[in-house]
Amino acid sequence: MNATQHVTTLGQSLWLDNLSRDLIRDGALARLIAEDGVSGVTSNPSIFQNALATSPYYADDLARLKASEPDAERRYEALVIPDIQDACDLLLPTHEASGGNDGYVSLEVAPRWAYDATRTVEEAQRLSATVNRRNLLIKVPGTPEGVRAFEALTTLGINVNVTLLFSVAQTEAVFDAYIRGLTARVQAGADVRRSKVVASLFLSRVDTLIDTQLTTIGTQEALSLRGKAAVAMAKLAYQSYLETFHGEAFAALAQQGATSQYLLWASTGVKNPDYHDLLYVEPLIGEETINTLPDKTLAALRDHGKPAVRVEDGIAEAVAQLAGLAQLGIDMDAVGDTLQDDGVKLFEAAYQKLLQQTG
Repeated sequence: MNATQHVTTLGQSLWLDNLSRDLIRDGALARLIAEDGVSGVTSNPSIFQNALATSPYYADDLARLKASEPDAERRYEALVIPDIQDACDLLLPTHEASGGNDGYVSLEVAPRWAYDATRTVEEAQRLSATVNRRNLLIKVPGTPEGVRAFEALTTLGINVNVTLLFSVAQTEAVFDAYIRGLTARVQAGADVRRSKVVASLFLSRVDTLIDTQLTTIGTQEALSLRGKAAVAMAKLAYQSYLETFHGEAFAALAQQGATSQYLLWASTGVKNPDYHDLLYVEPLIGEETINTLPDKTLAALRDHGKPAVRVEDGIAEAVAQLAGLAQLGIDMDAVGDTLQDDGVKLFEAAYQKLLQQTG
């Protein structure tokens, strides 16, 4: 058993934060599923932008689409949806073996609808019907409007990966929306046993922004907190998860067969080369969690990871670290809101480049 397989025995799912036609056609994704226990895939506009820029497997289809499809967005979808479907098919045995709890592939609603709840619901329904795979998650941003859309989609029975979460407060808002959506679904007489959603909490970007602020402050206390905010935030988010989904708030829905909204650790590739390359992996291993890993981070885990259940270790220290940041004037909720807005802009920029690539 290698380190990645060991992680999966500890109750955490490992998903690949990458998708391209190369991974599918060259057999790399199938090998990761078979040999490393990878049990899901996440995609986003940046990932597909890179795939179309670097893979030779899209050229013939793109030439055909340029001659037959005048709309750039429809050309893009016609290129990437087959990849999503193929990945779903590769992961279907995992999905079935897990009783529908794992084996998912994520596809994102166009970022320009991040602040339009009505259009997000419409686009999520359209994409879900187009892909037509039961192990698909539609990615919806955790903006206030996205959270409203997520609640509505949960009521409709559309499975969702809520993305671009950067704070405990944003994550808790998503938990609450899921419970409201499921409750409305039960009241409508619908089955909630196949509802599956995840909450993607981004990590490395939090440290990147806060480290800059701490360096500017420059005191010994400030400098000692660099590289610690994201993991502390994640540990407290997990405590909130346990309180919500293993507590009274979810008890009635659990009796109806509903599953809890797992936390998914996202943005887990370390951006600061001075930090350990598994900073956002090893401290956050625990039951009922998912870590979506870029290829490089997955390889590092396989090579020298030391898996152990640690997500509930050091909670008092995490509380103290976040309190120390607050004393220095760093507001984690404000940081989260800034990063969320920035994340939408980054994905929208990548999406526009995608459309240019397909033009």
